[in-house]
Amino acid sequence: MLVSAGGALGNDWYLAKLSSVGSISEEETCEKLKGLIQRQVQMCKRNLEVMDSVRRGAQLAIEECQYQFRNRRWNCSTLDSLPVFGKVVTQGTREAAFVYAISSAGVAFAVTRACSSGELEKCGCDRTVHGVSPQGFQWSGCSDNIAYGVAFSQSFVDVRERSKGASSSRALMNLHNNEAGRKAILTHMRVECKCHGVSGSCEVKTCWRAVPPFRQVGHALKEKFDGATEVEPRRVGSSRALVPRNAQFKPHTDEDLVYLEPSPDFCEQDVRSGVLGTRGRTCNKTSKAIDGCELLCCGRGFHTAQVELAERCSCKFHWCCFVKCRQCQRLVELHTCR
Repeated sequence: MLVSAGGALGNDWYLAKLSSVGSISEEETCEKLKGLIQRQVQMCKRNLEVMDSVRRGAQLAIEECQYQFRNRRWNCSTLDSLPVFGKVVTQGTREAAFVYAISSAGVAFAVTRACSSGELEKCGCDRTVHGVSPQGFQWSGCSDNIAYGVAFSQSFVDVRERSKGASSSRALMNLHNNEAGRKAILTHMRVECKCHGVSGSCEVKTCWRAVPPFRQVGHALKEKFDGATEVEPRRVGSSRALVPRNAQFKPHTDEDLVYLEPSPDFCEQDVRSGVLGTRGRTCNKTSKAIDGCELLCCGRGFHTAQVELAERCSCKFHWCCFVKCRQCQRLVELHTCR
């Protein structure tokens, strides 16, 4: 199946632009973000105070993607050119599905935290969380306004796909994965509490709702990546929908990631496809998993070299109050793919 790349550049372009610019405090800056479509530029101008949070969300997404895939053949490496993740995400693969999901989650997360920290005039704490809970504790403090963060992410991130209409297979895929990214935050919202009483007793407990650490969101989406469903467009009633390509698979949920075409193996460099290959990547000689030299190096073998590693050692605590260490050198074996 050939999927148009036109719908695939939305998140990638704004990630590249927004994560590399400084503070977005003037309307002229919105015009310079050439990766945005006109409706996103208009949103940028109307929501200048929120755009720094969107930028932070873009940075979070890139960092988390690279952490989650650090030991995989595709390691979410970024390029100086556009698109920032290479042409990999212009294809309807499960890698593209993850990038879209983590991107929309990053925006929702960063905007929500900005609301709670008082950075934004347009939103604040979630005032709908109040009273006494069924568990008997008092809702108090500043609950994270996840509803505002999700709504802004939907408006800003999804507008590119919606502007193309709902009939494009890639737009359907992107919109689904955008929402799955936001769901990963919603389903992992936490209740945090503080005890009040004499000598640390818990006579009264006040609690508030908080977003999970973004690392937890990344872990959840990485699991969804591993179990992603290959889909195809099909007419259901009067509209088009994505259904599992294999009829034996159970239908995907709103929280699952979906993709339209299989991924390349990422073994060899392919400039046309934006695949960097795994030559020169560090591998784990003793591991049988994907980070092991056999799998990561795609059977090509690996080089072994002795390298000198500098690290802190013989650390001592001095009163008061600092730790002093010596710098030690030790030889380690480094394995890199041929």
